[in-house]
Amino acid sequence: MRPLWFLLQKEFRQIFRDRGFIGRLFIAPAIQLILLPMAANFTVKNVNLAIVDHDHSTFSTKLSNKILSSGYFKLAGYTDFNSKADKLIENDKADIVMEIPQGFEKNLISEGSQKMAIEVNAINGVKASVGFAYLSGIVSDYNNDIRMELLQPARTNDQPVIDVITSFWYNPALTYYIFMVPAILVSLITGITGLSAAFNIVKEKEIGTIEQINVTPIKKWQFILGKLIPFVVMGAVVFTFGLLIAWIGYSIVPIGNLAILYLFLLVFLFAILGFGLLVSTYSETQQQANSLMFLFMMVFNMMSGLYTPIDSMPDWAKLVTHLFPVSYFIDVMRMVVIKGSGLYDIRMHILYVFLIGLVLNTWAIVNYRKTT
Repeated sequence: MRPLWFLLQKEFRQIFRDRGFIGRLFIAPAIQLILLPMAANFTVKNVNLAIVDHDHSTFSTKLSNKILSSGYFKLAGYTDFNSKADKLIENDKADIVMEIPQGFEKNLISEGSQKMAIEVNAINGVKASVGFAYLSGIVSDYNNDIRMELLQPARTNDQPVIDVITSFWYNPALTYYIFMVPAILVSLITGITGLSAAFNIVKEKEIGTIEQINVTPIKKWQFILGKLIPFVVMGAVVFTFGLLIAWIGYSIVPIGNLAILYLFLLVFLFAILGFGLLVSTYSETQQQANSLMFLFMMVFNMMSGLYTPIDSMPDWAKLVTHLFPVSYFIDVMRMVVIKGSGLYDIRMHILYVFLIGLVLNTWAIVNYRKTT
């Protein structure tokens, strides 16, 4: 173990000589954890709504006020002319146009029904579908209010009514950053530790010290282990720092056991650092390693469930995500931090990530060839 000990001393000294080490370890994660959860918010609000009111009645005014007071819509224009509302959509100043026809109140009272037109700008499909769903729900609720107001009490009491009581578990306020912060922390750890590991052996090649190491009696597994351990420590420090920011900045305290998170962190680092070292063994320059890691990091972020749910992906994409340790860690973070899951609940995640790490590290050890 003496060769491994001396190699670890050398690695830690080399890491602390890097002037940008503190910035990568603390400043960059702090900035990203503070800013990204606010920006990466897929909750659709402030939908620009243009209202074309041909009726100008009490009922049409109540409907408009009910929609605008919901908090989801922002008035882009209130007009009597369809052409003006269409112009607002063409100039991207309105997302939805709601047209209230003439005789809206009269037809509701006399005939009990009235059609209404809704035009949606569907360039942004997500915003269009969610905004239309919000508007349809509010109109439906307003319709029930009108019905209860117009019909006689004796008549309404005879009709069955279903009351739905909704209970939101684990995140009652539907706060989006509670869902995003744990996942963003995983992405940060992946980027910092994975890139650092990928640059490590390549840096030895560029400065020429790899030849000196190759002529030493250090075995390949000792060399790989000596490269892994410093970045395991780095990953644990970044993870702890990220949890502190989540607690101080967002009042996010893991419901589950912290020891479970750190246990899975070690297994995850075993896998992601093995991947970084594998990339490093195939690269001759830091530029090559950076290009490869950037490519894989983009795939990890897009297909790991960070921004889009894995269940919504095609079947082939779901199979691909099972090869990414990042997707397992994001799932575990959300399960333990938000839901309070225990070790039994994540046992298969641990097994899969450990097997992935075993394959990657074995591959890195086999691929690294010492030349004398």
